[in-house]
Amino acid sequence: MMSRVIPLLGGLCAGAGLSQFPAYAQAYLQRLGGHVDALRRTVAEFDADAAALGLERHSALVQLARSGEIGAQRAETMAATIDRYERLAADLHELAALAPVDRALHLRRFAETDIAAATLGAFEPALPVSADALLLMAAGGILGAGGLRGLGALLGLLRRRSARMRQRRNRLA
Repeated sequence: MMSRVIPLLGGLCAGAGLSQFPAYAQAYLQRLGGHVDALRRTVAEFDADAAALGLERHSALVQLARSGEIGAQRAETMAATIDRYERLAADLHELAALAPVDRALHLRRFAETDIAAATLGAFEPALPVSADALLLMAAGGILGAGGLRGLGALLGLLRRRSARMRQRRNRLA
């Protein structure tokens, strides 16, 4: 009886947890969009300053890097900001184009730790009322139940193997 109840409970818990992913993904997307907008403004201001001096972005970064310690540090920071903007904008573009269930298959696009942590900190679980959430809940339930059943089978196998080894030792003794 317990061998069926525990996987069922594990499946229900995993399913309930996974069913929250569409709501979390939506909240993450909103925060990601805010970060991309802020970074876009910063990069656009830098590009405008460079253009006012007749420079392209790369040339402006090189010139800034050659203008002393503070300039070199600022050029490095600005280059990192530009890289982050391009990476986050690509993540936002890809995630926004995906259906909610498909986003669960692109977890690498949710890898920005400060955005993920802030999203999780403010996240309030939603009820699984959408078709996407119900589908993910079912998938989580199947994965959770299967995982626990597999773990139970592995533990049973190890237990039986250990018992056989003890029996052999006892016979030899």
